[in-house]
Amino acid sequence: MVRVNARKSNWNGECVEAAVMSRKYSYEKIKKMTNSFAHVLGKGGFGTVYKGKLLDGGRDVAVKILKDSKGNGQDFTNEVASMSTTSHVNIVPLLGFCYEGNKRAIIYDFMPNGSLDKFIFKNMSTKLEWEKLYNIAVGVSRGLEYLHNPCVSSIVHFDIKPQNILIDKDLCPKISDFGLAMLCKNKESSISMLDARGTIGYIAPEVFSKSFGGASHKSDVYSYGMVVLEMIGARNVEKN
Repeated sequence: MVRVNARKSNWNGECVEAAVMSRKYSYEKIKKMTNSFAHVLGKGGFGTVYKGKLLDGGRDVAVKILKDSKGNGQDFTNEVASMSTTSHVNIVPLLGFCYEGNKRAIIYDFMPNGSLDKFIFKNMSTKLEWEKLYNIAVGVSRGLEYLHNPCVSSIVHFDIKPQNILIDKDLCPKISDFGLAMLCKNKESSISMLDARGTIGYIAPEVFSKSFGGASHKSDVYSYGMVVLEMIGARNVEKN
């Protein structure tokens, strides 16, 4: 899969201010949390995720260390701002962050079951009952409904895929990775973008070309549909 990053962010000052209200950690404390980055949970184009523990209680956490960036950290700002202004059982909660020069980290709950792709790409139907699959699909849809229908502004995720759906110990799905997210005035508004964003295979047609219409919350719905197809056994030939 290929990730297509955007270079334009539309988070306003109020969102950034809200993000700053979240708990901020020094990079030195991040190192202590992760025992000097001893336990790797996963790697990706964004950076590396490590397992750690909060220093004030021993709560297991996941710490995402973003790769060094010469840009202005828009993906980081997007993720921290969006996660700090959301609260829903199907959205990964932000526990804290670090921003020291080019050192950037995001702290969230540790999910013992990892991400949805680990089930899907290992013959998920033999590991989970259909009822549990159904509950996961419904949970993701509720998380999206929450993001798309807030009181003030709608959040469009733009990168819904199995790797960005984390599964907790009770098999409750939680949407994560808001690095490509954008604000929308309301559910019916379209979003103006300079570049395509998302992951090939899950990107809605209108995100690639305006000839298909404007990008909106419906773009997430398209991506969600592709995820559900994979959950019930459909496969992209390129992935086999």
